[in-house]
Order: sequence, then structure tokens, then C-alpha cells
Amino acid sequence: MAAPNPKISESRRTIRQLDDTAINRIAAGEVVERPASAVKELVENALDAGARRITVDIAHGGKSLIRVTDDGCGMGPEDLPLALARHATSKIDGSDLLNIRSFGFRGEALPSLGAVGRLTITSRAEGEAAHEIGVTGGEISAVKPAALSGGTVVELRDLFYATPARLKFLRTDRAEMQAISDVVKRLAMAEPGVGVTLRDLTDGAPRVTFRADAETGDLFDALAGRLSTVMGRDFVENAVPVEAEREGLRLIGYAGLPTYSRGSAVAQYLFVNGRPVRDKLLYGALRGAYADFLSRDRHPAVALFLDCPPERVDVNVHPAKAEVRFREPGVARGLIVTALHHALAEAGHRASTTVADATLGAFRPEPSGPPRVYQMDRPGQKTLRAAQEWQAPMDGLAEAAEPFAPSSARVEEVADTREAEVLPLGAARAQLHENYIIAQTEDGLVIVDQHAAHERLVYEGLKAQMAENGVAAQALLIPEIVTLGSDAERILDLAPELTRFGLGIEAFGPGTVAVRETPAILGPVNAEAMLRDILDELDELGQSQTLQARIEAILSRVACHGSVRSGRRMGAEEMNALLRQMEATPHSGQCNHGRPTYVELKLADIERLFGRT
Repeated sequence: MAAPNPKISESRRTIRQLDDTAINRIAAGEVVERPASAVKELVENALDAGARRITVDIAHGGKSLIRVTDDGCGMGPEDLPLALARHATSKIDGSDLLNIRSFGFRGEALPSLGAVGRLTITSRAEGEAAHEIGVTGGEISAVKPAALSGGTVVELRDLFYATPARLKFLRTDRAEMQAISDVVKRLAMAEPGVGVTLRDLTDGAPRVTFRADAETGDLFDALAGRLSTVMGRDFVENAVPVEAEREGLRLIGYAGLPTYSRGSAVAQYLFVNGRPVRDKLLYGALRGAYADFLSRDRHPAVALFLDCPPERVDVNVHPAKAEVRFREPGVARGLIVTALHHALAEAGHRASTTVADATLGAFRPEPSGPPRVYQMDRPGQKTLRAAQEWQAPMDGLAEAAEPFAPSSARVEEVADTREAEVLPLGAARAQLHENYIIAQTEDGLVIVDQHAAHERLVYEGLKAQMAENGVAAQALLIPEIVTLGSDAERILDLAPELTRFGLGIEAFGPGTVAVRETPAILGPVNAEAMLRDILDELDELGQSQTLQARIEAILSRVACHGSVRSGRRMGAEEMNALLRQMEATPHSGQCNHGRPTYVELKLADIERLFGRT
């Protein structure tokens, strides 16, 4: 005998209307997931009010206190009760839910917070006196006079005291504070012209954990200043500016160089019309743009801001407004991929400065006692030449010393390389261990991994040939018939694009396609598995790069086997030709796997290693 279904009652249940308190507590479960969610809603309200300075005070990870103070337009006494009513807002009039230009628009945050905590709002509009209203567990108090110079102060105490079961699902105070800090930083990045301060009051005295003063200047200068504060100066120094526009959509921001990659996606910040979002379409576009430069276990660091007309993006698809839906997702994705490819190509052979910093860190000896004081400065070039001539060994001594020269370190004699030294990668001076080229620049030296550098050069050349001539297709003697059911139409819509990469398909009855050609460079392939991989990527990202990625992986492998091998001796002309080709080839600063192809050390840094500062 089957067990009774606990969801079905033997007697008919009566339908009843829930009271406002229960409705607000249910809404709070969607809008206020944790203290960071409450901070997000309150800071967004402050930004919508036109605040130029916002201070966020937190105690015990937001569980006991969240206070947001702003200098915005404020509210009058007649507005305070409405602010605590469900679906009451000054952001929209309700006639057009697509034309949303503010952070908030639902009118759910404040009543939801008041239903699960002890909420107090103190506000003063220009030309009026300050007033205060409170709500505890859904019970609203009367409006009363208060003292405030201007703006609004929203104080939330004892979050989830009315729903204690929710408290059990919160993490430690430290983890919740970290989540709050991440929310505040994302909103601070969205508004560089607004000063933001985050303080921790857990131990009584305020402790500033994050501070970002209002930035001035043009768009990119202000954004660079704010990103330096939030993401660190290293990011801005190792990122390229991005600015592009397509079909009414505009993308600006900064994208980190491939050699400045991270082990996780923690340094990826994406914004749509100023709103921080976590959208899989945008993350997929970002991954696709860097797919040719990074291995799958490395992640780029970016801060990208996509602006579009409000009617072309729907922000009303998630209670926390963390996701969006584009009317034309292909345009948004194509803009991101194209803009990033162009920006990274503009960087040329540039590699991140962190590579040199790591190299210097590996060279730096452990300190032993007080630093030594040297009584000499670096001599000039004429003095150095005279010293070299004076110290040059006589012919007999040179011949005697020659057998002791290690074969893995060879110094190349070049007639005149002073002109080459002014070029970015300098003039080749030596080859170490038959793999590393040492080049001298005007103000330092460059160490080049000859195999990694040539691998990227060959790879870029193969890709250029593929783009110009297309991918050669191999006709199948017997076409492979693949049954895909309802997905057949989706894959057939991609047929023209797949043909460019050498995969020829056509309809073959209901729900079935015939594969007549496959990319010759891939050799024998499982056509059905490839088509299903493409469909899976379409489901996940809205666009597939599976075939292109496989072909480029083959080109990368060919480039690896066809490049200058480690252990090969190269003459001075060959080494200098490699340096010049690197300077002229985009993306030559990293190999096909995202590793740096060269390290540049400044002379001042080298001198510091020897205490010559």
C-alpha cells in the first residue's frame, strides 16, 4: 500500500489571504538572503537618492547592526510611512517596466527589512525638518521629529530576529563581513564620483576596512583611480583600456593582460547600465575572448561596463537584480569578444609587470644583518668602456681561458647593436642553456624564452592564414547521419558558420542531420559527439566556439612542434630577428598557454639586488 502524500489533505483546505507581515517576511527570503543583501539594497537606495558620500557601518558581520548614512536628497515626513509600504517607490510610475534607469524599482527592500529586523529611518529633505520612523518585526511606529543635518540614515539592528531559523544559515562574522565588503566595492566601482566608506564597529571603535574617495577627471581617469583603490594599482598598471560601440551598445573598462591572470574568477567585475551583475552570458563572452590566451585553469581580471538603452535589457528577472536578459544577446556577446580582442591586440608584445616582480623576488637574497653602505655610484658609459678595454685579457690568456667557457652560455659578437638597444626588446647579447636569449635595452635587460616566443609567433601566423584562406574541409566517403531530435533545427541554423570551419551539415529528414564534411586538420572525428558538444555550449552560453576552439588547439599543437626547440643554438642574427618579430606581433608577450615569453628587468632593479642604490 502506497504511503499517503503529506502534501495532500484528506479534507479540503480553505484559501486565505496572508497578512502583510507574513507577505513581507516571505519577500525578505528572496530579497534579503544575508546581511550583504541588505547592505546592497540600502546602498543602492542611497545612490538613487543622488548621494555623493556614503558611509556603511557594520557590527558582527551585519547580524547586529547595519547602518547606511548618505547625503542624498532625503525624504519628508509624509514620505516615510510610504517608504515602508510594499511596492511603494519613487523610482518608477509603473507604466513602463522596461525603461528602468535606477538601481531600485520594486519597493520591496525597506518593508522586507522591517519585517525581519528592527529598522529605523531618519531623513531630512532640503528645506524641511528631520523626521524619524521605525518598524520592528513589521510593526510600524509613528513619525516623530529627529535631529539630522541632511540626507538619510537607515539603521537595521538584529537582522532576522523575527525569523530566528534564518540566523542558523548565516556564516561566521568574518565571512559575512567579507561578503559585505565585496558588495560595497562593486557598487563603489559603479559610481567613481561617489565617496564610499565601510567601517567595522564590532569592537566598539570604528575601524575603516575600505575607503574610496570621490574621483574626478574624465571617465577613464576617474575609473582608473577607483579601480586602483578597489582592485589594486597592479591591476591598472597591467590592464589595457577597452572602449567600443556596436548597434547602440557601448562597452568601456579595463581588461587585464593575459599574463596577469588569476587562479579563480574573483577579479571579474561586470556591470550593465551601472548595475553590478553576475550574468552567465557575459561571463561566457569573457571566457571566449580570452580562450586563445589562457589555459582553462587560469582566469582573466577585468572590470567592464556595458551601457545600452534600458528597453533592450530586462533587469526584472531576478529578485536580487543580479541577472539580466538582453533582447539581442548575440550583439552584447559579440561586442565584448571583439572589443577585448582588439584591446589585447593593441597591447602588442606587452607582458605584465608582475612577471618582473616575481623574477626579482626569486633573485632577492635573504637579508643578513644591517644593509651595507657602498661609497660608489654607477659609472658612466665612457668609464665603463675604458674599464672593459683595460681589463680585456691578452690573446694568450683569452685562448687559455676559452676551454673553460661553459657551452650553455654563449656571448654573441655583433658589429653594432646600439640602434637595436633603443627598441622595446633591445639587442641580443647572449644565449643561455640554448633556450634563453639575453637582450640589452637602454635601461635594463630582457630574458626571452625562445621556444615559447616562437611558438606564439608561429601560432599567430597559422591563425592569420586560416582567417584568410578558411579551414580546409575533408569530404566523408559515407556521410554520417546524426539524430538530434528537436535540436536538429538549432544546429542547422548554425550551418553557414560551421561551414567556415570546415564542418558541412545538411538536413536529413525530421530531427536528423547529415554530416558530409569535417575539418581536415582534425583528422578522424566523432561527428555526433562534436555536434552534441556544440549544442551543450549553445545551452550554456548562447553561442558555440567548440569547433573553433578545437581547430585552434590543433594549430597551437602544430605551432608548438614547428617552433624553435629548446636546446637549439641560435646566432645573433636569428635572435635579433626573433626579437623584432615579437615586437611586431600582437599577443607575443605570452605563449599559447598564457605563460610569459619574456621577462624585462630594469637596470635600477638589478642595481638594488647588488645594493648599488
